[in-house]
Formats: sequence, structure tokens, C-alpha cells
Amino acid sequence: MYTASMAGDSETHLRDRGENTNVIRQPFLIGVSGGTASGKSSVCEKIMELLGQNKIDHHQRQVAILSQDSFYKVLTPEQKAKALKGQFNFDHPDAFDSELIMQTLKQILQGETVQIPVYDFVNHSRKEEFITVYPADVVLFEGILMFYSQEIRDLFQMKLFVDTDPDTRLSRRVLRDISERGRELEQVLAQYITFVKPAFEEFCLPVSDSYPTSILAINLIVQHIQDILNGGLSKRHNGCINGHSTPRQRRTSESSSRPH
Repeated sequence: MYTASMAGDSETHLRDRGENTNVIRQPFLIGVSGGTASGKSSVCEKIMELLGQNKIDHHQRQVAILSQDSFYKVLTPEQKAKALKGQFNFDHPDAFDSELIMQTLKQILQGETVQIPVYDFVNHSRKEEFITVYPADVVLFEGILMFYSQEIRDLFQMKLFVDTDPDTRLSRRVLRDISERGRELEQVLAQYITFVKPAFEEFCLPVSDSYPTSILAINLIVQHIQDILNGGLSKRHNGCINGHSTPRQRRTSESSSRPH
């Protein structure tokens, strides 16, 4: 199930891709939130696939994806020791470098190329290399706490919340942490019960429920982005896409089972 809300009434400002002009227009920012392993990354990747952007060179892409996971703070030796034992809360707002996220988003809005940190989840540290993200017309920024900070939340013109059954999310996380991050089952479950679930209920879920939302099919979201890329978007009213309201309805199936 995907819930979304739109912000703002003015015409979307896009980066002018004309070769003979230096005019820079603000990209359209889309925040994608949801609990651990809810499918946030899968939704973003599916959007890229349906738009055909995943087959385009990074320099030429009109749509870019960023992850909040890239912005974990550098841990102190004491924090890293706790993290290696599964005793550090990575789901708390203080675990993220919100200042760097804000700085990066401001650079993106100015049409600049940005350098994104790469986080090592096995060793709980930032790697020395960076990922280069070039200016794009639409930027998808996904993360468990993307909407927690109002200063950051207010920058998004569209907000998507990926709502997945808690049991499904837990099973995905267990499989991911064991296979990709070398964790033991007991440690994964203890961390989930101690940190992940309480943090989701305290910091993530209340924010998603505090805004009027409408549930959208992913194809409708893709069409909306396509309109933006084509320069045809003129209205961004709450709960409306291209002038059509989207009534609340429940989706009983999920589009992807990939854990994120």
C-alpha cells in the first residue's frame, strides 16, 4: 500500500535542459518513507524502471534516487563497539546527519552535482568513496525518517509512505541482515524489539498519520512524474494529480518482495 500527499499550488519548477541557456530551475523533490524493510527502495527502483531511467547513463538521467541510509553519522569508538553488538539505535533521529541531509538537498535544489557518502553496514562506518549524483528534474529521497524533521519534510513537493504489514517487514529484515550484513538471528530479533519497532512507532508512524493522504497506484505516481518530465504539470493540489482526486482505498497486495 502506498500513501501520498502533495504540497504546494504553484507550477513545478524544473531544470531547463536546453543547451543554449544557463537557467536553473528547482527539481521536483519526492520523499519516500516507511518502516524498515517496507519496500521503499523497491518502490523507487520500480518507478525508475517504469520511466526507463534505469537504462540511462547517470550523467543524463532526469530522475535520481537518494537514500537516507547514506547519511548515518560517523560513530565514536564507543558507539561503534555498541553497534557491533547490536546495541546501538540506528532508527533514532539522532543516528542521522540531518545537517548534511539538509545541505545536500539545498545543493540539489540549486541544480548542483552532489557527493553522497557510502555507508558500510557490516563495519558500521562510512567508506572513503562517494557516489556522484548529477542534477535531475525529479529526485526521489527514501528513508525511514525522511518526514521526521519538519525542515526537511517541507522541502518535498510529494510525500509517499510505503505501508507494509509489520510481520512482512520483520521477515524481510531478518533475511536481509543475516544474508547481507552477517548478523545472527538472535541479534537481529533483539535489535528489532529493542530499537527498530519502538522507533518506528515513536518517530515514523505518527508523522505519516499527521497529514491528509490518498492512496495511489504506482502507475499513477509514474504518470505524475512523467508529466513533470514533459513539463506539463501545472497543478499540485493536495490529494490531486492532474486535477483528478484520488479516493482512499486499500491495496491488499504488494508490488515487490525485495527487502529494504
